[in-house]
Amino acid sequence: MDLRPLISNMPRWLSGAADAEGMVVSCRARLARNLSTQPFMPKASEADQAQVIIQVLEAAQRSSQLRAATFFQMNSLDGVASRLLVERRLISPALAEGKGQRGVLFSQDESLSIMINEEDHLRIQAILPGMKLAEAWSQANTLDDELGASLEYAHESRWGYLTACPTNTGTGLRLSVLIHLPALVLAEDMERVMRALAQMAFTVRGFYGEGTNALGNLFQISNQTTLGRSEEEIVASLSRLIGQLVEYEKDAQETLLAEARSQIEDKIWRAYGILAHARILTSQEFMNMLSALRLGYTLGLLKEVPASFMNHLMILTQPSHLQAGAGRVLEPEERDVRRAELVRQRLAELEAARGAGAA
Repeated sequence: MDLRPLISNMPRWLSGAADAEGMVVSCRARLARNLSTQPFMPKASEADQAQVIIQVLEAAQRSSQLRAATFFQMNSLDGVASRLLVERRLISPALAEGKGQRGVLFSQDESLSIMINEEDHLRIQAILPGMKLAEAWSQANTLDDELGASLEYAHESRWGYLTACPTNTGTGLRLSVLIHLPALVLAEDMERVMRALAQMAFTVRGFYGEGTNALGNLFQISNQTTLGRSEEEIVASLSRLIGQLVEYEKDAQETLLAEARSQIEDKIWRAYGILAHARILTSQEFMNMLSALRLGYTLGLLKEVPASFMNHLMILTQPSHLQAGAGRVLEPEERDVRRAELVRQRLAELEAARGAGAA
């Protein structure tokens, strides 16, 4: 399957808009729903799963937001294609690695999508740039209403929407924000922050969500429970929390600058120099260097590299994107060379464009 047309189309959530000075990459609202007419996923046969896909696709055709959407049947995709969709945050690792009849449906700008037959029959997702959390919830809610006009959801008046995992029962709403917290990591405060968040019923996950590690000091912060709270309360509480985290990060950055300005500036510009000239870059090495560039952007020391550029580069240098761009499977060493080549090329183009603008 040729995925090059897909990787040439950058998702809307990478635009760098509303990014809280480069700290907040994106926000997501996800709704878990199940059909009352079909067994839940743990008990569903492949025939049941196929029927869910048919019903969801028919409902999507009646939706104003997904009428022209793209659908991928996961069973027909190879490993590179599946992982590429994970890298674009269109699907979860669980859907990519799952069994049975599964699929994903997404809009052209990739801001709206539906995972079909992951843990639940539907995972309705809206993902937007920066801190547009209320807007993401509103878009997911509108799509949910459109689909709900054609689908019979499993719902109980006392418990709300019924889900495969009890933690999603109720509203079925899981909000998450992808935030960059390098100063808190450097100050060795992240463990304390994570413990405090857990006590407040929030969870901290890695770059691709549950079961993944943090890359480049990027963390996903999300609500843990949905039962007994309204959607508006969940949106408001996470928005307040992210605002507080941004302030904590700013304070930690100011402390670092006051106590070790030369070292911080050297870390930022050394990372830029390595990225501009390296011939081999591992994925982890690149993400760490990119984190330093993000810090430079937030501190106002490296405004020449905008957030949108860093976001785009972050996705294009992921393993499956590199392989899709090459049109073949690459060995890890080949990916590291290709990653370095791509980063050098994009930074050179950025500098050339800046020079042309100045002239």
